[in-house]
Amino acid sequence: MIDTLKYMSSSNEVEIKFRVSSLDALTERLRALGFEQVTPRTHEMNTLFDLPGQPLRKRGELLRLRKYGETWVLTHKSKSAEEEGAHKSRIETETRIADGAKMVAILRALQFEPSFRYEKFREEWKGGQGHVVIDETPIGNFAEIEGPAEWIDATARDLGVDRKDYMKENYAALFFSWKRETGSKAGEMTFDAVESS
Repeated sequence: MIDTLKYMSSSNEVEIKFRVSSLDALTERLRALGFEQVTPRTHEMNTLFDLPGQPLRKRGELLRLRKYGETWVLTHKSKSAEEEGAHKSRIETETRIADGAKMVAILRALQFEPSFRYEKFREEWKGGQGHVVIDETPIGNFAEIEGPAEWIDATARDLGVDRKDYMKENYAALFFSWKRETGSKAGEMTFDAVESS
């Protein structure tokens, strides 16, 4: 059953990613800038679902079931009509799910199958007009700045992130680029798969 207490209608998500060389330095800088940590470091497992032939991926869409700590969230993302230049812009609709295993059963009954899994530890920080999240992943550490485009750029400058270092790729694209660069045989972006490859 869907938890109607946490429902978010469609919204336009604007963000950038960047690589993080020092987690400690980034968190210290966020505190100095007045950001407040709203979620401590929390384990997160994400599973992308698609239909046979991967029509969602071909349209640039994504259907994701995420377990963040003990919370399950189902998210659909699609391309935004608005062009944000250096920033990634997507239409996002998500809702909390009470029972992740039952949601998987529903998706499979509708012919959806898992197409990719990725894992990370995430902490979330709030400040000004948006959020910064810090992700520790099996292929390195990244952060995302999400909010209005001008605020993203100002926050990036405050954090010492150059515009040329902005990344718009999702984690699946980053993982497959990493595989090409490293020759890893890992089939998914989980700590076990990457460490054992």
